[in-house]
Amino acid sequence: MEQQSETRPPLPPFSRETAIQKVRAAEDGWNSRDPEKVSLAYTTNTYWRNRAEFAYSRVEAKVFLERKWAKEHEYRLIKEMWAYSDNRIAVRFAYEWHDDSGNWFRSFGNENWEFDENGLMQERYACINDLPIKASDRRYHWPLGRRPDDYPGLSELGF
Repeated sequence: MEQQSETRPPLPPFSRETAIQKVRAAEDGWNSRDPEKVSLAYTTNTYWRNRAEFAYSRVEAKVFLERKWAKEHEYRLIKEMWAYSDNRIAVRFAYEWHDDSGNWFRSFGNENWEFDENGLMQERYACINDLPIKASDRRYHWPLGRRPDDYPGLSELGF
């Protein structure tokens, strides 16, 4: 992978504590729904597989995120660390959103991440399934943006 000048702590090798910090930082970034800000957490030549879509650079990842959040309204995400090693983290997650017609979904998935020495994500593999839900079945009710620290996580919500 190409050398990066920017850094994104915490840096590998990860401990349990720093892996959890990295996961929360990613959750916070994605909950901002700011494609420019989120894309800066990835190497310039990052490689993604997201469902059946691929991105081969930070620019392509940013375009993907712009398209995603134009479609997925009132997006709220919770991530939870599943496992970690020196420079890799496995995550499980769920997010809620609705489409232009007001149909609500809860999307569940798993991600595998690999980081470079500067803490930028160089590889991301995401598998995601969408479950249609009723608006009354929503579980994520915090104001748009960062999930409050006292809001339950996936395990506490029974996901």
